[in-house]
Amino acid sequence: MPEGSRHGTARDVVMIAVLRPARLDECGVLDDICFRAKAHWGYDRAFMEAVRKQIRVTPDAIAEGRAWVALGADGKPGGVAQIDRLDAARADLALMFVAPEHMGTGMGRALFKKACEIARGLGASEMLIDSDPQAAGFYAAMGAQRIGAAPTGHAGRLLPRFSMALL
Repeated sequence: MPEGSRHGTARDVVMIAVLRPARLDECGVLDDICFRAKAHWGYDRAFMEAVRKQIRVTPDAIAEGRAWVALGADGKPGGVAQIDRLDAARADLALMFVAPEHMGTGMGRALFKKACEIARGLGASEMLIDSDPQAAGFYAAMGAQRIGAAPTGHAGRLLPRFSMALL
């Protein structure tokens, strides 16, 4: 059953963020959201092609209920989050992307809260987040603590690493 919540935004738009589990038939749409959201920050074409395979929703996560989407006012997916279990106590926010046209609407906040809920449901007491540098402020505002940096494998590039306590 979809979940919804009201969010005020910087754009003075009130949006009801409806969340539901991702479906296998929408993998292409969700992958497109991930790609467009990443590209929004001005990365060059070569970099975007290099990371394309890393920013895809996995069918296993969908089948296991670990991938959720946020729907826009038009009822179409506008954001996606995927949570992976690392071990008995930790989960990983493997993906979280909001389409550029939905940024600043509260959709990311709703997805992040759902991701925390899913991670807790997996038994995790901590969720790790390797953040795009452009999203670091968002995760800090959500209460995650910066704990270092994680290598990406792309020309020595490091990503801000955060930890979110799931109490």
